[in-house]
Amino acid sequence: MKFETSYEKIVDKIKQVQPLKYAADRNFIDGSVTRLSPYISRGVISTRDVLESVLNAGYEAHKIEKFIQELAWRDYWQQIWKARKSEINNDLKQPQPSALHIGIPQNLVLAKIGIEAVDRGIEELYQTGYMHNHLRMYVASIACNIARCHWKIPAQWMYYHLLDADWASNALGWQWICAANSLKLYFANQENINKYCHNHQRDTFLDVDYEQFNSIEIPKVLKATTTIKFTTPLPQTEVPNINTEWPTLVYNFYNLDPTWRQNTAANRILLLEPSIFEQYPVSQKSIDFCIALAKDNIPHIQIWVAEFAELKAIVQKEIYFKEHPLNHYVGIEDARDWMTTVKGEYPSFFAFWKKCKKEIL
Repeated sequence: MKFETSYEKIVDKIKQVQPLKYAADRNFIDGSVTRLSPYISRGVISTRDVLESVLNAGYEAHKIEKFIQELAWRDYWQQIWKARKSEINNDLKQPQPSALHIGIPQNLVLAKIGIEAVDRGIEELYQTGYMHNHLRMYVASIACNIARCHWKIPAQWMYYHLLDADWASNALGWQWICAANSLKLYFANQENINKYCHNHQRDTFLDVDYEQFNSIEIPKVLKATTTIKFTTPLPQTEVPNINTEWPTLVYNFYNLDPTWRQNTAANRILLLEPSIFEQYPVSQKSIDFCIALAKDNIPHIQIWVAEFAELKAIVQKEIYFKEHPLNHYVGIEDARDWMTTVKGEYPSFFAFWKKCKKEIL
C-alpha cells in the first residue's frame, strides 16, 4: 500500500469515496474505508473538504449520516485537545481502571502475540504506516485491557508509526478503549476478529465468551513488557532565505494545506520544531511523508528544523499560521477548516454530534 503525495491525486481520492458502502462495511478489514486519514491528519485536506465533496457528488446528508459522523469524530477529538491541551496526555476523566503496568507487551511490538490478524496488522503498520481502524481498537484493547498496560506508551508507539499520526485521535481513542475517557472497557473476542478480518483462528487467549473478560488472566505471551525510547529523525537543514518585504506563512506537521493563502506572495516555511517532536515523536517514515507532501504541493517551501523563536528573530513582516492545539506561535492565526461551527468541549461525542447534525442534516 502506497500513499500518494500529489495534491491532484489526493483530490481524486476524495472523489472516489463511497459513503454508502463505507457505512455498510467499514468495520471489515477489506471494507470501503477512504484511506484519507493521513492527508486529513497532515492538514493537506480537511474534514470539511471531504464533506463538501460527497455532498457535491449528490449524496443526501441524511442517507450518509454514518459516514459524516465518522468525520465528526476527528473534529470532536481536536476540540477536546484544543480545550484541554496537555491534559489529554494523562488519564482524562478517571484513572485507567485496569492498569497494572507501565510499558507495552514485548510480543505486541514484535507482532508475535499469536492473534494472526493482529500480528499481520502490526507488520503492515511497520511496512506502510497504516492500520485499519478496527485493528487499532483490537490492539488497544489487547495492550490495555488484556495485558493491563497503561495506555500512554502503547499509544505513543502507535502514533510514532502512523502516517495519519494525530495525537488527539490517538491519545483520546486509546483512553476511550481503556475507560480512562469512557464508562467501560472495550473488548473484542476471537469470534469478532475472525468475522471482520475473514479469519478462522481458534484456541487463542481471545477465544472466550465476553463475560469471561471480567476475570481473564494476563496471557503468558503478553506478560513481558518493555518501555521504548521514541526519537524523531529530523533532517539537517539550513537557515531559510527570508524576503524581508513579504509576510511569512508557517507550516508544520499538522498544517500542509497547499490551498492556504496560495495567492499570497510570502515566505513559506515548513517549521519542524525539535521541542514538539521530543514530546510527540514520530518515525522516519512519517517525517519523510510530511516533507514529501510539502515539497510536492507547496511551491517554494523551505524546510527548517528550528524553534519558532529562531524564525521570529529573522522575520520582519507579519507571521501567519493556521489554528492547531499545539501552536504556540506569535502572529496572525487563520481559522482551520472545521466541518461545522460547533466549538468547544462536550461531555460525549453524541452531545457534540447532536449539535453538528443541526447544521449538516
